[in-house]
Amino acid sequence: MTWIFFTFLAAFSQSWRNALQSKLSQHTASLAVTLARFILAGPIAALYLAGLYQFEPAPALKPSGVFIFYVIGAAVMQIIATALMVRLFKMNNYAVGAGLAKSEALVAAILGMLFFGSALSLLGWLGVILGAVAVILLSGPSIRGLNFKTVALGLACGTSFALTSLWVREASLSSGLVFPHSAAWVLLLVISLQTILLLIYLGIKDRVALLSLWRHKGLTLWISLTSCIGSIGWFSAMSLQHVAYVKTLGQVEIFFTLAISYLWLKQPVKRRDSLGLFLIALAAIAVMWG
Repeated sequence: MTWIFFTFLAAFSQSWRNALQSKLSQHTASLAVTLARFILAGPIAALYLAGLYQFEPAPALKPSGVFIFYVIGAAVMQIIATALMVRLFKMNNYAVGAGLAKSEALVAAILGMLFFGSALSLLGWLGVILGAVAVILLSGPSIRGLNFKTVALGLACGTSFALTSLWVREASLSSGLVFPHSAAWVLLLVISLQTILLLIYLGIKDRVALLSLWRHKGLTLWISLTSCIGSIGWFSAMSLQHVAYVKTLGQVEIFFTLAISYLWLKQPVKRRDSLGLFLIALAAIAVMWG
């Protein structure tokens, strides 16, 4: 099925993008690392959209007020989510930071139930409980010494990513275009808006951070490239299938994450952390089957 291919493409690309962002976060501010995700992705997304129109002509986009609302909401929320994820990288090791952000799949399922009419079965609720246990497990060595700041930051990150995904899907569905042109338009507009907002903010508040991206331009280029490929995968899959299904299947990223963390970043993964990440994967599967 098409959405499964795009989901695997997104998961693989995102695991590398997160690893590269983790490296860059050692040299610059969180928002600059966030900008690295978007700064060169816009032109790539534009080429992708132009290629689609050459391959299969379609009507031009005629944005409605609802479409614009979802695009702006998704763009702003993804900036917030990415900045929170970079902060997670700095609070714990790479694998744990990415694992905490994976609460996105569970939150998307809950929000989908509350606002989009997707009811959870008993198995689905079991997934929610497993996810909560996993987040607690990843946040600290024991209940007594529980790091509530890490838990809160992880849940905030997951919630922000979940809202981004839900609004991206709604934007695609309200575009009035057929797939894949609908997803490609949403991708281009979201990335372009994110780039403009971050460039303006950092140009005023932190020009040193902007210069740091130039000093690490090779790393910045790879982050933008892997981010854009991942976004093409996510946006396309979510245009075809419910967000909860896409994000739960996308949990295969966890296994890519563990491999990259151990083999490339040379960060050993503790047994407790491995168990937490594994529980998140089980939770995601339970939600999807539910």
